[in-house]
Amino acid sequence: MELLLKPIIEKPNETGSGHIKAAAPVRWALASLSLSMLMPSLSTSIANIALPTLAQAFGASFQQVQWIVLAYLLAITTLIVSVGKLGDIFGRRRLLLIGISLFTLASLFCGIAPTLSLLLAARGLQGLGAAMMMALTVAMVGGTVPKERTGSAMGLLGTMSAIGTTLGPSLGGILIAGFGWETIFLVNVPLGIANLLLAAHFLPADRPNAKTMQGRPDAIGTLLLALTLAAYALAMTMGRGSFGAVNIGLLLATAFGAALFLLAQAKVKSPLLRLSMFRDSTLTAGLAMSTLVSTVMMATLVVGPFYLSSALGFDAAEVGAIMSAGPLVAALMGVPAGRIVDRFGTHRMTITGLVGMIAGLFLLSAMQGRFGAAGYIGPIAIVTANYALFQAANNTMIMTDIQPEQRGVISGMLNLSRNLGLITGASVMGAVFTFASGVADITAAHAEAVAAGMQITFIIAALLIVATLGVALAGLAFARRASLLEEVS
Repeated sequence: MELLLKPIIEKPNETGSGHIKAAAPVRWALASLSLSMLMPSLSTSIANIALPTLAQAFGASFQQVQWIVLAYLLAITTLIVSVGKLGDIFGRRRLLLIGISLFTLASLFCGIAPTLSLLLAARGLQGLGAAMMMALTVAMVGGTVPKERTGSAMGLLGTMSAIGTTLGPSLGGILIAGFGWETIFLVNVPLGIANLLLAAHFLPADRPNAKTMQGRPDAIGTLLLALTLAAYALAMTMGRGSFGAVNIGLLLATAFGAALFLLAQAKVKSPLLRLSMFRDSTLTAGLAMSTLVSTVMMATLVVGPFYLSSALGFDAAEVGAIMSAGPLVAALMGVPAGRIVDRFGTHRMTITGLVGMIAGLFLLSAMQGRFGAAGYIGPIAIVTANYALFQAANNTMIMTDIQPEQRGVISGMLNLSRNLGLITGASVMGAVFTFASGVADITAAHAEAVAAGMQITFIIAALLIVATLGVALAGLAFARRASLLEEVS
């Protein structure tokens, strides 16, 4: 952690000798923000490994225990924008402390839950705490580090998220085997207490903004958005990729809910989301790109295990080791990517990251069946390294020049765009993979069908990133045109 923080907090003084005296408080503040990003991502990945054990422990079916994951993700997805807005109104530091406390207590309740129903309720509360932590962590970067170090800080947060994702399966397996399933939740308790102490002592205080406090919080908009997002998330996750009448009904409910939400936002005095924000081409393009790229990245997690096991013949342990290569590369690249963004600029590095992803995805498709594990790990390393660069650049571009009173809600929207991409990718790219394989049940497909499905899926994934690159280039052209008009006027 010390090595990760050092390049961000140490800034030479005007004489070129020594460092600013505030380095130590900034170091500990960044440590708190890092833990606030690590803990939610760890709790996402660590629970997946425990589902078979939990099904046995509670005498439940797979369909029942999968709600241990879904309850957590639904809480985050439906509430992350709302809690970001509340942070803007009542103070981001105050709400982050509440979020850390709630997450820690909910983790304790998960670990001691005697029934599956109580465990699911505790996971929902844990998801609410995680939503607060994820939304407000990114929002607080602007008040914690100098503007010229924003990219490095965003890269650090990306690294911590990737570490949590990478560490979850292996740590979960060790804890379950040695101490029981309860410990995969209880491990968050000491982390949460340490994080709460760091946040209380070192995070900079922010006062509630008088402008955002005018009028009452938008309860109707908050409810409509939560219900709409819940309907969409359920539509994408129920049925395990096969769409039926329930899924279609939920998508129709999503469209109806979205229309009602937009109508409500246009009429209330203090809306949850000011629709005028979307006139900002940088924000709109950044959110759209985040969703598309996350959709593609989810394809690697959906397709990879089937391809490695069915087409290449690796066993479960080997598949797990190979699949960890991508998150590991993302973790290693997070901070360097942030420093590159600080040096060369957000627009340039956004485009560079997308071009690198396109190259890696086409190479992944072309290399299928060749060179064994190396033929998979090499292209995946290219994809994830450039994804880390894109994420650091895009997050920095969105969060750098926004108004202070909007940091919480925009941070929530940024996290929401990523979550929606992951949810969509799991369903849509999984359906593409199944269709391209030419079988109704991918688990019963022959090796050749799986390999063909993988090849087509990653070609489509590459084309989605080509479309994302088009969005980035259009956004850059619009920004340059606006800058020229300002200079002329």
